[in-house]
Amino acid sequence: MQPQNSQQNEASLHAIDYWQVLKNRYGVILLTFLLVFLTAAVITYVMPKKYESAALVEVKPISDIDPVGMRGGGIGTPMTRQFMNTQFEIIVAPETLGRAIDKIQLETSWGQDRKTVIDVLRQIVRTTQRRGTDLIEISVRHRKKEEAQRIAEAVYEAYKDRRYDLEINVRKDQLKAVKVELQNKSDRVAELRKRLMDIAEKVGVIWVESERGGETIGGELELRQLAERQLYEAERERDQLKFQIDKLLAVADEDLPGLAADLPDVGFREAYNKFEDAKAELQTAKASGLGNKHPDIVMRTTRIEELKKGLEKRAVNVRQSLTHQLGIIEGRVNKMREVRDKKQDEGTDRARAFQEFNIARKDYETAQGIKDQMQIKYDIEKTKLAIPPTNIIIHQIPEINDIAVSPNIPLNLALGAVVGVIFGLGIAFCLEYLDTSVKSLEDVERFLQVPVLAVIPKDVGVLHRQSGMSPDAEAYRILRTNIEFNRKNPEDNSITVVSGGAGEGKSTTLCNLAYICAQGGYTTLMIDADLRRPRLHTFFDINNSVGLTNYLTTDLLLEDVILQTPVDNLYFMPSGILPADAAGILNSRRMSELIQDVKQRFDLVLVDSPPILGVSDASVLASEVDLTIVVVQHRKLPRNMLVRVKQAVENVGGHVIGVVLNNVDVRSDNQYQYYTSYYTYYAPTTGDEIARDTATAAPAPSQQAQPARNDEDLY
Repeated sequence: MQPQNSQQNEASLHAIDYWQVLKNRYGVILLTFLLVFLTAAVITYVMPKKYESAALVEVKPISDIDPVGMRGGGIGTPMTRQFMNTQFEIIVAPETLGRAIDKIQLETSWGQDRKTVIDVLRQIVRTTQRRGTDLIEISVRHRKKEEAQRIAEAVYEAYKDRRYDLEINVRKDQLKAVKVELQNKSDRVAELRKRLMDIAEKVGVIWVESERGGETIGGELELRQLAERQLYEAERERDQLKFQIDKLLAVADEDLPGLAADLPDVGFREAYNKFEDAKAELQTAKASGLGNKHPDIVMRTTRIEELKKGLEKRAVNVRQSLTHQLGIIEGRVNKMREVRDKKQDEGTDRARAFQEFNIARKDYETAQGIKDQMQIKYDIEKTKLAIPPTNIIIHQIPEINDIAVSPNIPLNLALGAVVGVIFGLGIAFCLEYLDTSVKSLEDVERFLQVPVLAVIPKDVGVLHRQSGMSPDAEAYRILRTNIEFNRKNPEDNSITVVSGGAGEGKSTTLCNLAYICAQGGYTTLMIDADLRRPRLHTFFDINNSVGLTNYLTTDLLLEDVILQTPVDNLYFMPSGILPADAAGILNSRRMSELIQDVKQRFDLVLVDSPPILGVSDASVLASEVDLTIVVVQHRKLPRNMLVRVKQAVENVGGHVIGVVLNNVDVRSDNQYQYYTSYYTYYAPTTGDEIARDTATAAPAPSQQAQPARNDEDLY
């Protein structure tokens, strides 16, 4: 996680950019604001004062007549936006304004012709709808407040008169049309009634008209329905009896006693019960031990045989009786069928005629119902015609307003102030846009004639405190690769990172580059040679009391001032106690020997330095190391300042390998958007990856780096 003070510095730098624009262009902003504001004030002052008077009315649709009463009374045109817009046009129509002119004699008082007066009224009369209501506001603005009130009242009265005339004319026209249609319906009803009576006489139906409708009197249909019902009952009785007989015929005579429960003869069922009781007594006697030749057994057996013969004889008689009864019922069914068929033949012709009668009766009753509804509606509307229409309700009478509504001085001055500020800021930032600060890679390469090694996104933190899969790390991997391919001699492994001014992010860039190089397998040493405002030790929470200055001014061993960081392959030499003469200490033989020594011990040596244009320390370091990287904050330093940075390095014999464009808002600046592709490519896609990245992150900041105690620790 980025330190709190680093976040504050980055945010303050970003805000200072905008504040610097306002500060540099303050005169332009103030001058533009005053010009626009004073112009608005002058225009407001010279504008003539106008007074407004308004009438607030509620307009209801002109009711129309529903001839058959299907919609209910009083329903007219629905209240839609089109309706309100139509009323607005009616209010300012020449016909309405002409009536208003006649009411107050505007042609005479203004001394102008009618057409000119109407044109003037159309400009000063305004109609609006109160928000969220169906109320119309008719307002008039005029230089004279009495004239505004008089015109507003005249326009309202003219509009109300036109609405009254339209309502009355519509009612009369519609009532006249309903009356004509009512007469036609009455003639039609009389015609259908005569036709219905003729058909009733032809069919022989007595039809009586009552308040509930027509009723028919006749008995032919009832007789035929009675014959149908009797035939159905006789056929059902025949089918039941036939079923019993068929069941008896399917059984042999000796088996008939077994059907006693199904025979209709009650005496047969009693005899069958006695037969069953005798058989049970015989079985009981045999069970008591009596033999077949015992007198009691013989007597009971003889009695059972007699009962059985009697049952068989009675069953045959029952079957014959049912067969005879079936013949009688068959005859009755045939007779009833003949009666039914006869009635049906006689009623077929009457049914056809009766159907024609029903159709005529339905037509008559329908026409009569429509005619009755129209009669009721006609009576109601005829009564309403005598009542004056109230389709316009006045809620606010035009009054004299002593306060001018135009010009609106507070609003005009406020708008002038806002527009002045906007124009001033726009001009200031437009001028700032035309300045010569570094804004693109092409600016750097064209003026410095060196490549841009990397573009570092905005608000990048310290990488060793973030996840190993942080997309920000890819920018530094690009930087590492470009350094490797742009250095001509592989032995040139000591690099210093400089910047033109303070706060451009060179220390953060050096720390992250060292971390990425260490991850790539390089044994990397960071030397904090910024003896003015050292910061590298804060990235690792290391004590800064012993370091480079102690080594240069005492006899300490190199192993005593080089510390092992929590990151593998990454070593660090703090700045030590800040000296009074930083440039003198750095421009010493022991410093040169130090650089040569660590170059042999490490794959890569990165030296942090103070701003090169502010102090001479950076120039001394640039002369001691092999290569120099210039860190440039995006949209901060002018191009000529960059040229001076390069010249300062080359004047002391240093070699600028390239430029790092730092703190670039790649997401909002179109020319750098292609640098954001690795943000999507390297983003974790699953929860397991995120957990793994967290587990492999650098140790907590509280963990202290350990000093390297022997030469093997320095490789």
